[in-house]
Amino acid sequence: MSQAADMNSRPDSGTLVLPALLRTCQAALVATEALRDAAKTAVAARVAPSGKVDAGLLEREQFAAHGYAWLATYVSALAQMLHWAERLDGEQALGELESLILQAAFGEYLQQMTGGILLSQVEIVRPGDMGLSGAAVARFRDDPVVEALVTRGNTSAARQRLAEMIGENLGSGNFGQVALGDETLEMVRDQFRKVADDHMEAAHAWHRKDELIPDAVVAQLSELGVFGLTVPEDFGGSGLGKTAMCVVTEELSRGYIGLGSLGTRSEIAAELIRLGGTEEQQAKWLPKIASGEILPTAVFTEPNTGSDMGALKTRAVRNGEVYRITGNKTWITHAARSDVMTLLARTNPNEPGYKGLSMFLAEKPRGTKADPFPAAGMSGGEIKVLGYRGMKEYELSFDGFEVKAENLLGGVEGEGFKQLMATFESARVQTAARAVGVAQNALELGLAYALDRVQFGKPIAAFPRVAGKLAWMAVETMIARQLTLFAAREKDSERRCDIEAGMAKLLAARVAWSNADNALQIHGGNGYAEEYKISRVLCDARILNIFEGAAEIQAQVIARGLLSPGRN
Repeated sequence: MSQAADMNSRPDSGTLVLPALLRTCQAALVATEALRDAAKTAVAARVAPSGKVDAGLLEREQFAAHGYAWLATYVSALAQMLHWAERLDGEQALGELESLILQAAFGEYLQQMTGGILLSQVEIVRPGDMGLSGAAVARFRDDPVVEALVTRGNTSAARQRLAEMIGENLGSGNFGQVALGDETLEMVRDQFRKVADDHMEAAHAWHRKDELIPDAVVAQLSELGVFGLTVPEDFGGSGLGKTAMCVVTEELSRGYIGLGSLGTRSEIAAELIRLGGTEEQQAKWLPKIASGEILPTAVFTEPNTGSDMGALKTRAVRNGEVYRITGNKTWITHAARSDVMTLLARTNPNEPGYKGLSMFLAEKPRGTKADPFPAAGMSGGEIKVLGYRGMKEYELSFDGFEVKAENLLGGVEGEGFKQLMATFESARVQTAARAVGVAQNALELGLAYALDRVQFGKPIAAFPRVAGKLAWMAVETMIARQLTLFAAREKDSERRCDIEAGMAKLLAARVAWSNADNALQIHGGNGYAEEYKISRVLCDARILNIFEGAAEIQAQVIARGLLSPGRN
């Protein structure tokens, strides 16, 4: 009997029967890889006819290249979902809920691979856009295992049953076992879930009043070791690695994105110093960052440059034992309350692009509400934003601001961009984890409201379209989570993971926005009211598709990486 024919549904549940489900997904994954490889060949013919990616052609064929990046992301996501299910099955822990999540993930993503992948609300990429032949598409569609999962994977019955099960589990927080495979990580997850729960109500008030997260909360996270999670033990940190960082970040972001983001700047600064700093700089700064004694902020972006960091104009001129900084920066998170800035500036105006950039550890006094920027040669103003308010955003101006020469990161000029690039993998993994936390929060808010809200004599969660939304939110949150954890494990294994980190961030950011939007829809008119938390979550979710690399930039990086010689 074939794998597809052997795959039956449990009565009235829509759940496909094991072990045929795993075998079918394994075979389907092979089919997706063949489709991905065909797409790579077709896109490469357009953008790399000589074997090397041509920048002009890549720009001209951006839609096709980005479509291929998304297709490859879907294939990687399904691979991680299958590995997740196999781990659970090996532990005899693959239950009905997890099976439903797996089959729906495969059923929906397989359908989208030929029916159209959503790049944005107004952009859908289809096989023909990538140059895929009709024969390649037909082979994929007509594959019996693909057809079986498309037909029976993400059905209305399966979604209804999945929605019922997560509704029963709302209080326990079980939306499918995560399969971390580590008791310590499970304990860490439980601990920070409680921390997030404790601050959920207060966080909404911080947002509505547009207030900074209170110092007492920052101190609490410091005591819990949030700022030193990945700092080596020799420098006072926990030395736990990126997987632990993802677990902590997701849970805190589930409570409020600001809680999950407090550690971001410490993570970036510590990574910069650990990888690029001198021994003296490491000994001086890492213990202070790990303990929370100092709060860093990242000062990279400038007006009108965005992702084009090679165009940065802020100047750093050596004058004896100091550098004098002149220029403007924008979108600087937590700038007033920080103690040190990781500041990127141009030390050599004769070197175009990235080569003339250097990174500084720029010390500054912590500001107050009355005087946010008391340092000589430095001024700034707040940028009012829709969400992500707990640390506030600022634009900064420097006019002769002094930085000690000894605080040039690494002690050598011209290394700034390379030093920053070395942190991008970790930063994007961490941002993906934040997005997963926000997505989970939106799911829980939507589910709680749907169970509580009664219309026409029953909870609205009982209506198929509401149930379908909730079910898919649970499925895609798990997809994003497993892809993010995979990227973190790759980083912990010291393997290059720029593409994996980019894929995790790309998908998780879209899921966060989709979940928030659908959860607000479930709330109806109430979701548009400020008093309901989902209105905040929608605003918070929107930024995730922009910072740490906008979705378009992320897709560009993934496509270029995958199409470059020597990359799979």
